[in-house]
Amino acid sequence: MKKIIILLFFIFSIVASAQIIHSYSFDQPKPPVPGLAGNGITDIAAGNGIIWFGTGHGLSRTTDSGRSFQSLGTSHGLGRGSVSAIWVSGDSIWVATAGDTLTKISDDYLPIGTGLSVSTDGGNTWQHFSQPPDDYTSVQNLSYDIAVHKGTVWSTNFGGGLVRSDDWGQSWQIAPPDSFVFEPGTNLNHRAFSVVSAGDALYAGTAAGINKSTDNGKNWINFSHTNQKEPISGNFVVALALQKYNDKKIIWAATWKAEDDDEYYAVSCSDNGGVSWKTMLEGEKAHNFCFDDSVVFVATDNGLFKSVNNGSDWYVYPRITDAVTGTQILSYEIYSAYYHKPEETLWVGTADGLAATGNNGYTWKVNRAFVATGKGDAPRTYAYPNPFSPLRHNLVDSDGYVRIQYNVKKNTHVTIKIFDFAMDLVTTVTDHKFLVGPTDGSEIWNGRNDFGDLVANGVYFYSVDVEDDGVFWGKIMIVN
Repeated sequence: MKKIIILLFFIFSIVASAQIIHSYSFDQPKPPVPGLAGNGITDIAAGNGIIWFGTGHGLSRTTDSGRSFQSLGTSHGLGRGSVSAIWVSGDSIWVATAGDTLTKISDDYLPIGTGLSVSTDGGNTWQHFSQPPDDYTSVQNLSYDIAVHKGTVWSTNFGGGLVRSDDWGQSWQIAPPDSFVFEPGTNLNHRAFSVVSAGDALYAGTAAGINKSTDNGKNWINFSHTNQKEPISGNFVVALALQKYNDKKIIWAATWKAEDDDEYYAVSCSDNGGVSWKTMLEGEKAHNFCFDDSVVFVATDNGLFKSVNNGSDWYVYPRITDAVTGTQILSYEIYSAYYHKPEETLWVGTADGLAATGNNGYTWKVNRAFVATGKGDAPRTYAYPNPFSPLRHNLVDSDGYVRIQYNVKKNTHVTIKIFDFAMDLVTTVTDHKFLVGPTDGSEIWNGRNDFGDLVANGVYFYSVDVEDDGVFWGKIMIVN
């Protein structure tokens, strides 16, 4: 489960059916695109030797433990935009996508769901369905989580509530996790965000707590912050996960503060089917969970936490840096995590790339999406994000960073300098750095001058001086 942004919405219908928009196979339109689709990794899952990654620019996968990546988009049968949810089991995979409206409402561009896609052959062929329910406005109706429970596909939608399909996506019905008429405008329990199958039970997280059904959605019981002696920390449940090891079955939940003053951000877990809950990591905004038998990993706004004793004690991983290239993840926020048991590898998704470690974080391999420089019509250098805000982009320790991408054709030295509009030197980013070529290089600048002051808004130029090759220029727009 990813970050949730609460938005106003309007609901106009109750039951809808989704039609197949297209079906695709890789040998019909075109093969997957090499590389990661994007650097914002919102979800990670695996099945039958394939690890799948939901990104802000589409779906990616690796079949060789991260040595190479492939990406899929609209031409392969997925909806447009970012991946908002993934469910995987064996060769079956469900993917939900989301984008923005074209109409600006209340000074905000509102999100919309762009549909669900399913493959039953490991991603070789796909069917794409319109966003359920689809007979009223899709504004703010996007899927945040997907689960399959006893053959029924469940999807949690902000505007459309909890929906189910008993025929593998051919039709959908709104299925509130209670006995009340569907009314998400007033009933917080009808605003659904997370769902997980726990074998004999189905759990659904909403803006009013955790709901449990043992008969595939016919009847429900609600666990909230106020209706138990040992309750969850908060009623806004943005993520649910099942931990299984030995004979234990534990439900983990990212429970955020909702409306009551005594609610608080934390992680809640139950080893007795929801009868009681234990809370931990108070104050942390959790987004995702993964497990290695009894070991628990929690992705949060403040990094990746790990516990080996059922949450009694926690360890937070240091900032991630590639052991070979020195590339850093310019973010403390961790959106997703997945422990791949066959290879004993921990995968971590952030807003600034994908990382993997096979030795408990002692060394990391960082993978990032970028456009290769100097190939075909591509420039020898570019900067991103651009425009760049040192106060908002890639924030680490109160500094924001812009990346300057470039390439070298052979072993050489590189110097990068920043100039203002009058071509006065602002700072030197790197001086006479040695690179083994040919390779793509990347350096970061924090938007400060040689005195440590943030530069003013405006256009700045930079030079990439590659020894025995030339000087290549680019520009960065600073906007604070």
